[in-house]
Amino acid sequence: MCGICGILSRDAGHPLPHLEHQARSMLDALAHRGPHGDAYISRPNLAMATNRLAIRGVDQHQPPLLEYEAGVIVACNGEIDNHRELRRSLADAGHDIPQTTDVAVLAPLYLEKGLSFLEHVQGVFALALWDGRHQRLILARDRAGERHLYYAIIGQTVYFASELAALVKACKPDIEIDTAGLAHYLRSGYCPAPNSLLKHIHKVSPGEMIVIDPAGTRRLRYWNFPTEKAGTAPTPRRFDPIFREAVRRQSDIDVDYGVLLSGGIDSALMTAVARSVRPEKQLSAYCIRFAEASFDEGQYAAQLARQLGCNFIEVNVSAQDVPRTLRELIRANGEPLADPAWIPLSLVTKRASQDVRLLLAGEGADELFGGYPTYLGARWTSHYANLPAPVKALAQRAIEALPTSDKKVTLSFLLKRFISGQELDGLARHLLWTASIPPLWQHKLGIKPPIDDTRHDATRLIDTIQRYDFGHSLPDALMAKADRGAMLHGVEIRAPFLDQAVIEFAAALPVEARVRGLTTKVFLKRYARDYLPKEVVTRRKRGLSVPLASWLRGPLREWAQAHLASGDLAAAGIDTRAALALFAEHQARVSDHARAIWTLVVLSEWLQWLHCERVSVAAAEEQVLLRQS
Repeated sequence: MCGICGILSRDAGHPLPHLEHQARSMLDALAHRGPHGDAYISRPNLAMATNRLAIRGVDQHQPPLLEYEAGVIVACNGEIDNHRELRRSLADAGHDIPQTTDVAVLAPLYLEKGLSFLEHVQGVFALALWDGRHQRLILARDRAGERHLYYAIIGQTVYFASELAALVKACKPDIEIDTAGLAHYLRSGYCPAPNSLLKHIHKVSPGEMIVIDPAGTRRLRYWNFPTEKAGTAPTPRRFDPIFREAVRRQSDIDVDYGVLLSGGIDSALMTAVARSVRPEKQLSAYCIRFAEASFDEGQYAAQLARQLGCNFIEVNVSAQDVPRTLRELIRANGEPLADPAWIPLSLVTKRASQDVRLLLAGEGADELFGGYPTYLGARWTSHYANLPAPVKALAQRAIEALPTSDKKVTLSFLLKRFISGQELDGLARHLLWTASIPPLWQHKLGIKPPIDDTRHDATRLIDTIQRYDFGHSLPDALMAKADRGAMLHGVEIRAPFLDQAVIEFAAALPVEARVRGLTTKVFLKRYARDYLPKEVVTRRKRGLSVPLASWLRGPLREWAQAHLASGDLAAAGIDTRAALALFAEHQARVSDHARAIWTLVVLSEWLQWLHCERVSVAAAEEQVLLRQS
């Protein structure tokens, strides 16, 4: 795990010393990602740099920036899990690979396989590969999008970096907000690839490579989410060696590691399998705790940790942690994420960094095995639609009359979401149910909601929305939250459920093995019974949520209100009077607007950072002019 960055320029106004300076400034902005060494390589028109968080080969100085004998240069952020198998096959093909690092297999693999080389790679990665023979730059991202890579093409110059903040330091475009990206952010709480909130700057999409050469720029997919389904559900016995191997590979490292443990089935199952795969390994389980009882799962996690023989370490999170942590995250990473769990995740990884460099997490199980309540909603919405109109009208009045609650994921909250958007198609309804700010309030705020192409096969709705979540909110929200929250403190998070073999197994499950009746994750719960107590398997899904609704009415009230009245929001086109009206409704308990308020607060904090960047760019340009005069 590390940070990577670089510049390729055919612009005569960007001489090599300038490129080297820009690459160093980007790497300085990524310093938190790699405390164990850095490296630079420059060639005519090219400068590349990396830093390193040592996970394997910790006794060696081998930052993940390597040049192979044919002049192919690779910078890689991530881990190549099947590097041993690849090393053997490449040796058989005549390639001598003297370096022991896992990244060393990538250049000879490219020389052997050409643009199909990533089809043979297993792991999590974001990489840049320079082929000087063809003047070709390749940027790529792993299949599930666990690692991230931004790039900008401005004139004849290409910039790339692991984080948006680093990219802004170097490419210095007009730093102008992209209105389409802003609309997506306000709707979903993140900006999905390939776009960002800034013009000129893009994200590499999961499973994609960007090929840039003298002929132009191409976006190529080297992997697509599988669509073939099995006729019947496989047995848990078939899945067991697949998942155990995923956990074994991802824990095959040279440093101590831990697990993120909550009271839910995903992290519990992953922890149980990790203990089974490596019983000799002392394992620490890190858990987030809240004083608010309905949000706290620590007692369940502590009990399970004792049963599995894990060292249990809890991190208490309160409202007082929020303002400072949010500002720190925004300024380090340069992109807003409106998932409130970003705060506690960063705090728990900060504590974990005292002991370990890597944490295993249960991310991805919900998207793959059908774990979200919205999947139940999609399953039952046709039954609701077929009810007589008077019955639906009565149900709607009764549900809308339910009081607003500050407790975690209440039935009233879920029912109110369920009855909304019944006139929409299945995918559009899913987007409404999961929206941070619904279209009505987006219009009030002065923002035109994004328009999505939601055409799909209605008979495969569950498949459609799971695939949508896997390709959008999982990589660009959940895994972005994990990457940026943890790497701020020099900790890597890995998700065994996102191993390629696990993904492809889960993708083939028939819908009845994922969602049946009122049960989610049907197959995974059957499998988990071999490792976990029944009460863990059957416990109602809660997820990592933050008591934001009550905090915004209490200790965070003045702080949030100041952000909503911000001139930065107004300058970005947000009607701050509507934002304050939204806030007033929340205070009066007319409705729970916590997620919408939080989305605007995070945007306001990000806009403050962006203003500072504009000022610093202007100051730097003024200094250059003064030196030239």
